[in-house]
Amino acid sequence: MQAKKPAKRLTLTETDLRVVARWAAASAARALPLFEAVARSDTRARNAIEGARAFARSGKRTASLRALAWGALAASREVRDPIASAAARAAGLAAASAYTHPIATPHQINHLLGPIVYAAHARELAADDPRVGDKELQLALRRATPPLRKLVGRMPARREGRGRLAQMFSQLDAGLRAARSRSTPGSRRPARR
Repeated sequence: MQAKKPAKRLTLTETDLRVVARWAAASAARALPLFEAVARSDTRARNAIEGARAFARSGKRTASLRALAWGALAASREVRDPIASAAARAAGLAAASAYTHPIATPHQINHLLGPIVYAAHARELAADDPRVGDKELQLALRRATPPLRKLVGRMPARREGRGRLAQMFSQLDAGLRAARSRSTPGSRRPARR
């Protein structure tokens, strides 16, 4: 039996994590009303998104932020509605993105992509239309900044999986990597004559 190679370490700064948290919170916020429609008095998902936004604005990684992430993830398990559950999970993962480990593994890429995928999945389930999920992923790709794309490019590509969620993870990962190698629409300057 061959020993497993140790995962490659990478430099992951708080600035990198803030870029991820900002992107993640924006997607999670789009799904938040789906959670709040079912769990009207539960503020854990909203609090997690606000925590991710505060971190993205130069906040610190604190025990409080970690608790907000865990709270939203607990809410996602407790709510009995799959749409609301996916929305709360997106919120929890957005706050947890501040704690992504500086190792290049397929598991860590899931931490970067998870908030967006679960938010898109929640909106897709609510509409009962996979095109809605695809549109959410496209919106997230348009909002992805060059530093975010560069960070994803430093991580190993996500492995293909089965099922709709796995397909969404792969679609987002591939989109971020493809966009890195070409200009983003609207970013090209017109040719001078």
